[in-house]
Amino acid sequence: MLKRILLILCCVASAHAAPSNNAADDIERYLAERGIVAQMDHMRQSVGDTASDLVVNAMTFLGVPYRRGGTNASTGFDCSGFVRSMFEQTVGKVLPRRASEQAAATEKIDKQDLKPGDLVFFNTMRQTFSHVGIYVGDNKFIHSPKPGQQVRVDDMRQAYWDRRFTGARRVAPAANGDSLSN
Repeated sequence: MLKRILLILCCVASAHAAPSNNAADDIERYLAERGIVAQMDHMRQSVGDTASDLVVNAMTFLGVPYRRGGTNASTGFDCSGFVRSMFEQTVGKVLPRRASEQAAATEKIDKQDLKPGDLVFFNTMRQTFSHVGIYVGDNKFIHSPKPGQQVRVDDMRQAYWDRRFTGARRVAPAANGDSLSN
């Protein structure tokens, strides 16, 4: 895990040293310019490796377009498809397909107990759990918002998200007892 973050940080440093037209360099530059690399390093120090891996992996999909029903980076993600894919790729845990089903299959937690890797839910379509994202820390979450937009990080304190927040959930620990947010 630490090696993965160091690799990302090295890529970011080299991207600043020598301009490139490479798409990977553009992503690293985007992450660095928005302070996301620094946030990931801070999160790595404060959470368990599994949750940190999940958040770091999710950050690599910034900019992937929204697609209704989408479940992969090549065609795009909808919100629950993004969350499901991140957990399956990183943790090996397959979550249900829809946001409301993901809420039902996870453990309810208080908002003040949120840790990176937890799920956050919003009412965006007149349904309690119609939108889902992954909490990354510092009141921010990563998600695939809506048609015409891309995977991005938003602040839960923004009026839009604050008014629509409907709950926080934690994915149950793996069979070996490892918690996502140790």
